[in-house]
Amino acid sequence: MSKEQMNIVIVGHVDHGKSTVIGRLLADTGSLPQGKLEQVKADCARNAKPFEYAFLLDALKDERRQGITIDTARCFFKTAKRDYIILDAPGHIEFLKNMVTGASHAEAALLVIDAKEGIQENTKRHGLVLSMIGIKQVVILVNKMDLVDYSREVFEKLAVDYAAYLEGLGVRPVRFIPISAFQGDNLVSGSGRMCWYDGPSVLAQLDAFTKREEPVKLPLRFPVQDIYKFTEEGDARRIIAGTVETGEVRSGDEVVFWPSGKRARIHSVEVFSAPARSSASAGEATGFTLSTELYLHPGEMMTLASEPSPKMHCRFQANLFWVGAAPMIKDRVYKLKLGTARVPVKLAEIVRVLDADDLSSTHEAQTVNRHDVAACVLETLKPIAYDLAQDIETLSRFVIVDHYEIAGGGIILQDLPSADSVLRQHIEQREHCWERGWVLPADRAAVYKHRGKFILLTGAEGDTRCQMLAKSLEKHLFSSGCKAYYFDIANLRSGLDTDVAAESDVRAEEIRRLGELGRVLTDSGQIFITAAPGMDAYEIEQLKLLVKPYDAFVIRTGKNEEDLPGVHLALDADEAVSDAVAKVCRLLKEEEILFEYYL
Repeated sequence: MSKEQMNIVIVGHVDHGKSTVIGRLLADTGSLPQGKLEQVKADCARNAKPFEYAFLLDALKDERRQGITIDTARCFFKTAKRDYIILDAPGHIEFLKNMVTGASHAEAALLVIDAKEGIQENTKRHGLVLSMIGIKQVVILVNKMDLVDYSREVFEKLAVDYAAYLEGLGVRPVRFIPISAFQGDNLVSGSGRMCWYDGPSVLAQLDAFTKREEPVKLPLRFPVQDIYKFTEEGDARRIIAGTVETGEVRSGDEVVFWPSGKRARIHSVEVFSAPARSSASAGEATGFTLSTELYLHPGEMMTLASEPSPKMHCRFQANLFWVGAAPMIKDRVYKLKLGTARVPVKLAEIVRVLDADDLSSTHEAQTVNRHDVAACVLETLKPIAYDLAQDIETLSRFVIVDHYEIAGGGIILQDLPSADSVLRQHIEQREHCWERGWVLPADRAAVYKHRGKFILLTGAEGDTRCQMLAKSLEKHLFSSGCKAYYFDIANLRSGLDTDVAAESDVRAEEIRRLGELGRVLTDSGQIFITAAPGMDAYEIEQLKLLVKPYDAFVIRTGKNEEDLPGVHLALDADEAVSDAVAKVCRLLKEEEILFEYYL
């Protein structure tokens, strides 16, 4: 039976002994290839060069000449408990990108500090990188204790100082271990030269690290990749296709789709060219049919109703690594890809940037430049379902696309409220700067015999009944002397490059344009009527914000399986047009939008 495997990254300032730690672990655990240790010692003797355990890792000739590790080396050793992959990340400032690449795959980290040299600037910077990558299990190895006569006072002072620094980064080390990698003290067993230390050896601490939970044991996460409809030979199945990222699901389970919040039960598990199954688990590409027909979009996340749901916000704090040729700037729209979701995203705030050129950290940055590591606040134009890195790592990872190329990637660490969203800030600024004429809304209402109003009619996707009702409402109000105007959301596609832009981008821009237009026409005192089938709860909320300080009047027509919030009037699918228009007009009178008209 195979043992579990764990990835560990080791980092630290150049020449503080990272590679020596690993070399000694390989040698003392018998993990080297037969004769490797003797071969390296013989090579050193022939070249009159003192033997170093670090030479066991230096696979490249250039690395030996320079005396620094310039790439992330992977090496393997075993204990009785598990198999380890140690990622030796470079400490030289030119190779931050490689360090981030190595550390991003790790479940725990060892950070090496030279007891004699003490805490260096790069020691702090590497601690910062580990905090930004989100590694929680961190152990500090205070190396070269032989050079300070195994002094307990030196060790404890260094531990107190560095722990205080890490506390400011939100990192709490599991422990500090005093070692001498070259002498082998406290590496695989305790040291008689440091009897004052009663903690575990490095090897024992590695075995004490907590392994990530197996994906199948985590809550269900099934990103919807596509929906397939079959029609041949009376086949009416709608198959929800994708790959189960974590968890397990069975026929009959109640599931929820996010961010729409729609619910159903699993009717069947579908597998291509394979025997029928009743369940699917993490790692399996499969499909499902539902007991209730739902209109779903690719990019939604299916979860079990009985398990914790993912986060679902537009605004979150993330750490990202930027590789785009052009800097990442605020207010520009990029594309964020997480799971199967594809949504427009903006850089809302830069919290801190770690510069790749000199590893300096700044809180004053206005852009994220190439190879920078940044803690920042991102905001999507629509809610997206995700998990935090500390909960389900795979569903916290994202990439950002700029001009059809991957320009960055990162992990989500914290969900944030949307009270200070970019949209709200835009609306506040717009209203603050709004220049009014000398004709007040009350003056217009007195002349027009009605107040301005934004009326939205929506129904199920593809249902054109709401458009017919909206046009009928416009005609009836206009015939009665009202300043009424109908505008279809489809009219806004003119000028949008729908051939190259993603559907989500086009829809978001349509909503923005419609809201701004509604704000102007409502302010002019008109009754502005629009029809937009397939509106979801978030899109309605966006429109309501955009037409502020006026209120939107929302009418739902026909069948809509989603329970839309904030609906003022629901009209039946088989209701006569004249009756539906009369209902709307009665409600407009009750709301004191219409004054003296008896419609």
